[in-house]
Amino acid sequence: MSLEIVHYNHPVLRKKGEKITVFNAALGAFAQDMVDAMHEARGIGLAAQQVGRAVQLCVLDLRETEAEFDWKLDGARTPLELIMPMVLANPKVTVAKKAPAEPLEEGCLSFPEIRGDVVRQTQIVVKFHDQNGHPHTLECDGLLARCVLHEVDHLNGILFIDRMEKAVRAGIDEAVKALAKRTKAGKAPAAP
Repeated sequence: MSLEIVHYNHPVLRKKGEKITVFNAALGAFAQDMVDAMHEARGIGLAAQQVGRAVQLCVLDLRETEAEFDWKLDGARTPLELIMPMVLANPKVTVAKKAPAEPLEEGCLSFPEIRGDVVRQTQIVVKFHDQNGHPHTLECDGLLARCVLHEVDHLNGILFIDRMEKAVRAGIDEAVKALAKRTKAGKAPAAP
């Protein structure tokens, strides 16, 4: 089943997700559909709100990126090919003590062709459950940490434009307003 990615100003993007309490085949199928939608859109992360469901579930896949980052899943540096795509249910993020914050350009599948710098922490620990309900702890930095923070924001109804400094947001404001109008009118975003 192909999931449609909703765009800014769809109301579901502002909803805090409900906690996942049932880990069953239906959840696994939904997670796989999210992974398929993320890959089809050529993204590295996708939250349930972005496909119209306000639940605490997101997916990540950074295998195709060239960015450098480090990670440990449950204390081991398991190869990315074995742990991605990754499904995170009910993620809880802790920022590493003394972790620096850095600006980096971000995009979002719910904001096609709109990008801007966002300042985020560079080292985090996230505790979550996979689609089968098994608990995990992921320690990561760099782009992987940024991707987790971006998707966890989605799960709480926070968008990357909310994290931008005023000057950065002002530079994309016209494009954001135009996208909101197209969404309200029920039209797909303009082709690049």
